[in-house]
Amino acid sequence: MIKQIWGKLPRKPSKPSINDSNNDGGLHAQSSLNSSNGPNSINNSKLSSNSSKSSNPSSGASRLNNGSLVPNSKVNQGKKSAPQLGSVTASGVYEALPSFRDVPNSEKHNLFMKKLNMCCVVFDFSDPAKNLKEKDIKRQTLHELVDYISTVTSKFNEIAMQEITRMVAANLFRTLPSMNHDNKILEMFDPEDEEPAMEPAWSHLQIVYDFLLRFVASSETDAKLAKRYIDHSFVLRLLDLFGSEDQREREYLKTILHRIYGKFMVHRPFIRKEINNIFYIFIFETQRHNGVAEMLEILGSVINGFALPLKEEHKLFLLRALIPLHKAKLVSMYHQQLSYCITQFVEKDFKLADTVVRGLLKYWPMTNSSKEVLFLGELEEVLEATQAAEFQRFMVPLFHQIGRCLNSSHFQVAERALFLWNNDHIRNLITHNRRVILPIIFPALERNTRGHWNQAVQSLTLNVKKIFSDADQELFDEFLVKFEEDEVKQMETREKRELTWKRLEDVANSKVVSNEAVLVSKFISSDAIARGTSPRATAAV
Repeated sequence: MIKQIWGKLPRKPSKPSINDSNNDGGLHAQSSLNSSNGPNSINNSKLSSNSSKSSNPSSGASRLNNGSLVPNSKVNQGKKSAPQLGSVTASGVYEALPSFRDVPNSEKHNLFMKKLNMCCVVFDFSDPAKNLKEKDIKRQTLHELVDYISTVTSKFNEIAMQEITRMVAANLFRTLPSMNHDNKILEMFDPEDEEPAMEPAWSHLQIVYDFLLRFVASSETDAKLAKRYIDHSFVLRLLDLFGSEDQREREYLKTILHRIYGKFMVHRPFIRKEINNIFYIFIFETQRHNGVAEMLEILGSVINGFALPLKEEHKLFLLRALIPLHKAKLVSMYHQQLSYCITQFVEKDFKLADTVVRGLLKYWPMTNSSKEVLFLGELEEVLEATQAAEFQRFMVPLFHQIGRCLNSSHFQVAERALFLWNNDHIRNLITHNRRVILPIIFPALERNTRGHWNQAVQSLTLNVKKIFSDADQELFDEFLVKFEEDEVKQMETREKRELTWKRLEDVANSKVVSNEAVLVSKFISSDAIARGTSPRATAAV
């Protein structure tokens, strides 16, 4: 009986007050998201109700300052709403809020929170003619937020940081178009020939990236407090966006991630580890990633700041990630940044030169001439930072490879290899070790002089030979004589081989006339055939 009477009593209309607050403009757009948004719409409605409570000019600012709303923010803390495509319904209103210049200083913080909440609506840019007015309102609002965050003179509190990261996440974190990792398609793919895809929502994304960059770089952002919201999950999703095909977006991401690495020291090991993992997937699985160059550019600055002596972790990163990056077919897309990182390691620790050079030799291209030219350029930079003692450890295998490059029929490869002697430091290293190096490359130099088809290569080869002859004429003459003797021996061997084949042809032709089968034992030497000895006599011997 008591329950029936209690049920008939009128209740206080507390819930509808959320909708009533939409009349002040701006907040209604967030509550008008489609019901298909699921959990995201629930979180958005909760946050919009919080900000509507703080919109009262007489009590909102003081309540924010005295921390009475902190418990509500803690309830929502950690609930990361996935970005959803928001649209304005037919009955919804997405109106511009007043400018920061039109409100007193005491209300600017509340207005800032409202504008952040308003910008959580994500519009569909696949249809350029859809929601034109609302898109323009959001763009203007984002510009106002950038101006505000650039001129703010007070520290951001916890609630503001939560709303900032929520707005950024709603706009930036999205699923990128998947790349087909089929090997056949990869072989046909040439990034230089294809037009890069441009992000259709860039007019909004660019301002959000600019906003995030200014927030991270702002002196009013307390790193100890902000790390609760710019956490590992946030950083990981930023790294995922490096797969974007739009280079403009990757440039912003590069700058922002670099600032995060510099400001949030607690995230540094995590960022290095996750970049490492991205490289592993690229090297050993997909062979395709759009942001390798940008991530290497960040690492170039990071490596430059490594303390000495280098940690074992950093050396393993060089050995397991950076050096294997040379094996990818698309290395030309990021080789400049990769070469800089490799050189930084050698300059930090000269003992790593042996590891780097042997790694280059391991992945040296065999049929790709343009890639070979890149390797020779990187090799010159590494050798320039190499000391004499380390040079002697790898000079033998190195100059066997350089000798093959000198005789390359591709003139750019041969020319780039000969350019190594134009570097004073490398030329001195070679000259001091000429007794070991000259025997290895002298045949290649002499063959270039006598028979290379390119005149420029012949001219450069003569200059290199002159360097060796000026350094040690006696040694040069000695190897010249040895080369000529070897040439005579090779000529005799070649003539002997041709004579052997000639005799075989004659024997075969004579048997064909008589229709008699020719049986030649595989154990009979070519010398026996050349001497005309019978198989039985050879076997008896």
